[in-house]
Amino acid sequence: MEEVNIYNTSQNNNSSLTYDYEYYKQVVFIMKVVTIIIICISLPLTLVAIYAVRSLVKDDHVVPIYVINLLITDLIQLCCVITVVLPVDWILPWTGMISYHIYNYCLVASIGFMVCIALERYLVIACPLWYRFRRTIKVSVLVCVVVWALPAVIFYLLLTGRNSLTIGGILLLLPLPLLIFFLGGTLKALSASISVHSDEKRRIVGMLVLVLLIYTLLFLPSIILFLARGSSDIDEYKLSNLSFTFLKLSPLADLFLYIFMRKGTIDKLLASVCCCRMDSDDISSPV
Repeated sequence: MEEVNIYNTSQNNNSSLTYDYEYYKQVVFIMKVVTIIIICISLPLTLVAIYAVRSLVKDDHVVPIYVINLLITDLIQLCCVITVVLPVDWILPWTGMISYHIYNYCLVASIGFMVCIALERYLVIACPLWYRFRRTIKVSVLVCVVVWALPAVIFYLLLTGRNSLTIGGILLLLPLPLLIFFLGGTLKALSASISVHSDEKRRIVGMLVLVLLIYTLLFLPSIILFLARGSSDIDEYKLSNLSFTFLKLSPLADLFLYIFMRKGTIDKLLASVCCCRMDSDDISSPV
């Protein structure tokens, strides 16, 4: 009887290993297909968006500088993801490891530029007179240099400090309350702002909402998983694949920021949404 039990146990283990291997192959194949689709769509559109946004840079309109830098981080991320799809390690050794570190560096930098975009849009509404005399291209370029250097400081703290996972997770979570504050402050100051056109106000609010959604839906799952790493209550493999897929979608989502910078169709769409909201408020309000 004992020999039969041992044989059955080993057979079950072999079947479970076969199932895990087949599941792993399916997951890898699906992720590779999704990655290829994202690259084919995002890469050409990102190049076009960078060229289009560059023409919007003016002395009194500096937010395109932050958007350009954000799109550059997306472009570098897409190039790094290509090394995951193509087997280039056998051509250039250590390519995968180098691409992994560059990808993470640009991810952190992209979060910093999203905060800069939200801050600039908030200041336009909340402090229009003060910000009109403070916004210059030189200041924006200096801010971009600081944001590009910030990930190096964070990675240094992760490598040298104690409780590095906790410190890194807290630093990556700091943009969430900032983005919420910028959006709430902008909505609160909308009624008092008279120097900004109504169409511009709607585009600003739409951009702030989009930045908050991109961070919350695409970046926050990976940050939470980063903080919960090592916990026995989660299936880290499945969640890491899902969160990594969300991160790959961020370059595609960032392209919508360019739409909120252009006048035209988006103004009509936002105006219709605001009109529908006003009509519903009128219907629901007592006479």
